Amino acid sequence: MLDIMGDTSYANRYRNIDFRKNPEKYFVGIGEQGVLMAEPYKSEILPYWRFAQPAYAEQSANKIYLLFKDYRKHDDFVGMDMSRKFLQMGFTRARRYTNHGSGKKYDDNGNAKPQDAGSEQSPKAESARIFYGYYIKAREDARYKKLKLQHKKLEQKQRS
Repeated sequence: MLDIMGDTSYANRYRNIDFRKNPEKYFVGIGEQGVLMAEPYKSEILPYWRFAQPAYAEQSANKIYLLFKDYRKHDDFVGMDMSRKFLQMGFTRARRYTNHGSGKKYDDNGNAKPQDAGSEQSPKAESARIFYGYYIKAREDARYKKLKLQHKKLEQKQRS
């Protein structure tokens, strides 16, 4: 049997798991880890994730935050955390395209490319600000913090 704690690949950890039925198998991870793999949440949230233009970003971030609140109403920590990760990912992806119009941060030699001139006035910069605001609301939500602490204790217990 595969020890999911010993396998660092989220693809292997999360394969064929329904996290609504098995929330104890979900690991928070760092940042956005596992965001595109944890089902059924990925399939519920991903269709709403858009950041190309501020109007899309506002609709997207608002809808994802509404999903966050719905998951919170049901004490569904995994759904809340996945929503938070999608909001964070909206911010980080929009920032990447703000800073580098091509979306590529590094050149062919692995060196960081300079930021595009005038990038802070770009539509992607506004999209990033929109997502960031919703991300902070989710991250700082008192119920989310309480459930996250409980879930982290469960993770620690599983590791020992």
